Amino acid sequence: MAEQDPPSSLFAGLPETLPDEPFAVNEAYMLDNYPHKVNLGIGVYRTADGTPWPLRVVEEAERELHEARNVHRHEYLGIQGDGEFLRLAADLVFGFGKTGGDCAGLPTKKTNTNRRNRVVSIQTVSGTGANRLGAELLTRNVRPGCVWIPDPTWANHQTIWDLCGVSMKMYPYYNDRLRKFDFEGTVRTLEDLSNENDVVVFHACAHNPTGADPTNEQWATLAQLCLRKRLIPFFDLAYQGFASSDVDRDAWAIRHFFNQVPELEFCVAQSFSKNFGLYGQRVGALHVVASAATAVDVSDRLRGCLCNLVRGEYSMAPRAGAEIVRTVLGNERMRDNWLADLKTMSERIRRMRHALYIELVRLRTPGDWKHVVNQIGMFSYIGLSEHQVLALRDRHHIYMLRSGRVSISGLNEGNVRYVAAAIDDVVRTVI
Repeated sequence: MAEQDPPSSLFAGLPETLPDEPFAVNEAYMLDNYPHKVNLGIGVYRTADGTPWPLRVVEEAERELHEARNVHRHEYLGIQGDGEFLRLAADLVFGFGKTGGDCAGLPTKKTNTNRRNRVVSIQTVSGTGANRLGAELLTRNVRPGCVWIPDPTWANHQTIWDLCGVSMKMYPYYNDRLRKFDFEGTVRTLEDLSNENDVVVFHACAHNPTGADPTNEQWATLAQLCLRKRLIPFFDLAYQGFASSDVDRDAWAIRHFFNQVPELEFCVAQSFSKNFGLYGQRVGALHVVASAATAVDVSDRLRGCLCNLVRGEYSMAPRAGAEIVRTVLGNERMRDNWLADLKTMSERIRRMRHALYIELVRLRTPGDWKHVVNQIGMFSYIGLSEHQVLALRDRHHIYMLRSGRVSISGLNEGNVRYVAAAIDDVVRTVI
């Protein structure tokens, strides 16, 4: 009897995929036994002694929720999510209830519909889930010809839109020579677009990975450009309050698009990982904005479509983290304490930016390092080549992404001089 060929797996032809770089870098750091190693790769907040920091107000909310012993605490949420959490989350983004229009002090354009009714919100599995859900909504129902993402951007943007099967192109977000947002390149690229309903991804504040944001005047120009070219803005809001310690300032771009260009329809993916320190709780929301003229007609259908997508994906979002956020934002005293915690985190990040800059200047490290203090948020595009990044790891046990993205929260008073000296070394000796 002839031998049979061994059975082949259904999955033998699967394409190889590269490991996610931030998590791979973090794993390599964890395996390194060098006593003075430094982790500048993973995007999580760390204290001055390098440890995680459960926010004080989060711990207070946890105690309050535990002591309440709510018998419904393990029950299902509705598919849309926690309604009070969603209301408070939308308030935080759009500034509902505030006077004076958007946070630039400009008056809100009058419309025939309640501002809040323009926004349909649904709870998601953090910011990634919000990005994915929004991308799926637009892909299935608007069918954009292309999505334009910043070059560079958070790597997961590419994965999410690739999974949706939408053609992707990049617009020139960062000027390497000037170490700042490439406003002229962005405008030039978007002005040349000829297809309506293309999607443009924006980071609302603290751009990841560069830390370089548009000015308010540049945001205003981009809003009018999107309206004129009939583009669909998609805001990724991962750092509200964490970037500048001012939740209104960090939401300026979104509120301007919403208040000053009421004809625009767009999406906002909101995450509470960074600004509440709830990384593992996966707390987020997707907000879909309808135009002022059509909101009454489309909001119910939009809500139903979103719920249908969520039901087929994961039924509903997790409950516990959203309860923490709801508890804090719904209590005036606790909300003030949260703002104080945000200030603690953002000010430490700013101090470390200045400390690194001062050390590089003191060492007379070749180059201009002002971008380190001019950028904002958790990350800095430090300006090192891939060879220099790998040399930092091999020679000095300092870990960061190959692009040269530095997580500033990994710096502290005990290691910043060591890191600066290591950067000085590779800048002088590695091309």
